[in-house]
Amino acid sequence: MSKIKVGITHGDPNGIGYEVILKTFADPAMLELCTPIIYGSPKVASYHRKALELQTNFATVNSAANVQPDNLNLIPCTAEEVKIDFGQSTAEAGEAALAALERAVKDWKDGLIDVLVTAPINKHSIQSDKFKFPGHTEYIQACVGHDGQQALMILMNERMRIALATTHLPIAKVAPAITADLVLSKLRALDHSLRRDFAISNPRIAVLALNPHAGEEGLLGKEEQENIVPAMQKAEDEKINVFGPYPADGFFGTRAYESFDGVLAMYHDQGLAPFKLLAMDDGVNFTAGLDLVRTSPDHGTAFDIAGQGKADENSFRQAIFTAIDVFRARQAWDEARQNPLPKLFVDKKDKSERE
Repeated sequence: MSKIKVGITHGDPNGIGYEVILKTFADPAMLELCTPIIYGSPKVASYHRKALELQTNFATVNSAANVQPDNLNLIPCTAEEVKIDFGQSTAEAGEAALAALERAVKDWKDGLIDVLVTAPINKHSIQSDKFKFPGHTEYIQACVGHDGQQALMILMNERMRIALATTHLPIAKVAPAITADLVLSKLRALDHSLRRDFAISNPRIAVLALNPHAGEEGLLGKEEQENIVPAMQKAEDEKINVFGPYPADGFFGTRAYESFDGVLAMYHDQGLAPFKLLAMDDGVNFTAGLDLVRTSPDHGTAFDIAGQGKADENSFRQAIFTAIDVFRARQAWDEARQNPLPKLFVDKKDKSERE
């Protein structure tokens, strides 16, 4: 089985991106699993390696077409001199993060890498005329989405998968955004991802309510009655197994998530706050719904500990494992459906169904 080419963007160079990357590939076994390709800067990587007293080696290559299968490869994407200020949000660091991301996405489009794993960016410093998005997910959807494809953010580990109906949206805009059409589209996307990306043949999906106590039959809000429940009913008509809507506090407090293959949360912090409490060390952010398989660790740039050698690389390692697993699962799913058998009719005398 050929090794998967994993493109890795270095994220914000003032954060912990290089630290978790270099720590992950300090284990030689990782190079047996995949061919990693960092999109970043050799000088910045060397600076981090020296500052953190890490021993991980890398090979500089000019193109993903020339990578060395048994090495940690690095493609220069930025100016030779990038000033590093650990823990600081700077425009220069934002430009370096965007340059790496642009090159990696282009290489995926050109078929030079198989999957993409992104180290964390600073959402403020990366903003520019080229990047006017609230995060990686929206940028990648704009770059590679086609034919109406919509990205679905899923936070996951071995115990749970939480998808978001809305992502980086101000809380004041969340309730108006929770329409029946939106919820139904996210349920369809989550169901398909659970089947194709995770090989779950008959997934069970829990839906969280928007309002406290699931709205108390309209007393505390009508979004459940008017939008969420009707969307769930339509999903059931499409043979999607949905349950709820559940009040979020009791759902996580009673560990009800353990009974489901996926959870649909209505907004960012409703899903991410409990998820990060339960899965901060091994959580992965997976972008479903697009042709590109993209994952990232579930933490940010961690400016408060950048350059101190304190970062835990396990979440980043799990992001690589997840990207590889999803890529393989999609291959198996697609291969199994390339040449479907024609429908057979037992009663040859009845031609009505065939006409």
